[in-house]
Amino acid sequence: MVTKKTTQRLGFKTGEYIVYPAHGVGQIVSIEEQEVAGMILELFVISFEQDKLTLRVPVAKIKSVGMRKLAEEDMVQKALDTVTGRARVKRTMWSRRAQEYEAKINSGDPVQIAEVVRDLHRNAGQPDQSYSERQIYESALDRLVRELAAVERIDEDSAAKKLDKYLKAA
Repeated sequence: MVTKKTTQRLGFKTGEYIVYPAHGVGQIVSIEEQEVAGMILELFVISFEQDKLTLRVPVAKIKSVGMRKLAEEDMVQKALDTVTGRARVKRTMWSRRAQEYEAKINSGDPVQIAEVVRDLHRNAGQPDQSYSERQIYESALDRLVRELAAVERIDEDSAAKKLDKYLKAA
């Protein structure tokens, strides 16, 4: 028996946008109870509209998976300021840097994601990126745009344009 509840758990409530580190910005659509192996589990049902993905996360696992509320505006501003900074590209092998970039993206921390965007951004006249560089850059950019859009309550196109202005100012 699955019952839908519109209540609040651990400060999270239905209808709220959250950040799940491995998937980015999602929306809690409901809180339900499910019986699994004879135990009743309380689950957040999180929808990631862009990825056509629905995730069910046990309330008890929220802390361990790193789910968090959207960043505050000062944190978003710090991320935008990070984007305009000077790229800090380590002189290590690409495979090692790629792992570090992926870890930063999956941390869910907007400032770390902004560092990846900053480090991999290419202006006109700069050498082209490899396919894997481009993939990581696009992934970080997408995460940053989605959180910016959710925090500022604007559509993703507007958020992308705003971020692009910051990148051009760098």
